[in-house]
Amino acid sequence: MENYNEIKQSEKGAWLSLAAYIVLSALKLLVALAAGSQALLADGLNNSTDIIASAAILVGLNISRRPPDSNHGYGHFRAETVAALVASFIMIAVGLQVLYQGIHKFVQPELATPDLAAAWTALFAAAVMFGVYMYNIRLSRKLRSSAIEAVAQDNRSDALVSIGAFVGILGAQFGLPWLDPLTGTVVGLLICKTAWDIFRKATHDLTDGFDAGQLELMKATVAEVQGVELIKDMKARIHGNNVLVDTTVLVDSRLNVVQSHDITEAIEDQLKDRHQVSNVLVHIEPL
Repeated sequence: MENYNEIKQSEKGAWLSLAAYIVLSALKLLVALAAGSQALLADGLNNSTDIIASAAILVGLNISRRPPDSNHGYGHFRAETVAALVASFIMIAVGLQVLYQGIHKFVQPELATPDLAAAWTALFAAAVMFGVYMYNIRLSRKLRSSAIEAVAQDNRSDALVSIGAFVGILGAQFGLPWLDPLTGTVVGLLICKTAWDIFRKATHDLTDGFDAGQLELMKATVAEVQGVELIKDMKARIHGNNVLVDTTVLVDSRLNVVQSHDITEAIEDQLKDRHQVSNVLVHIEPL
């Protein structure tokens, strides 16, 4: 039940990002068209993809809260990871489009200098997104939510993108009109980079990948449990915002069932308390 409540709290961060992206994308696109800024236009298109990505994350989080059923004995927690994967595809498609437009404008630059209003709009958007990032990164750490952590990383990238747009537009005011489309190209690269990072993390989790260093720390914790003679095997995987661990340990063959069971409970308690593991399956074998 605690995991489901945490997912519901995570939705607050996704809703905040969605609202911010809707307002800022509309503002940027309108100002960009009026001021003639390629960099701000690219930034606005970036936020428009973030609307879709945030919506996908919300759908994934909502599905993740569904309880286990006959076909999903472990629950639906991985739905949020699938949503993140879908969002990465959307982001890379638009990122490539923005990159193409930026390069085209750079090769054939427009001599018109963007209005300074575009620069102040970009700077305002950067401040807003940095505030959203701070909220979401704190929320992700509190709830240990990988989905909201990904949202927060996207928020931070958007803040940096807007700062880059501000610099490019400001530079164009000093007789460097090519700097604005150049910044638009950089924005496209940043969108693609963010999409790649989300894709890599999502596919890593969906294929049961797990950090080897963290697994070694868990093994050290289990080895400290009184009664554990040897760790024969230990595996871990990510299931949504949950960590699942399977381990086989060797104990003294003279122990009875109750004593062996006490060791399994001690292992479970230590992994849950020290490593925030959601579910532990311990198999006991005699030494």
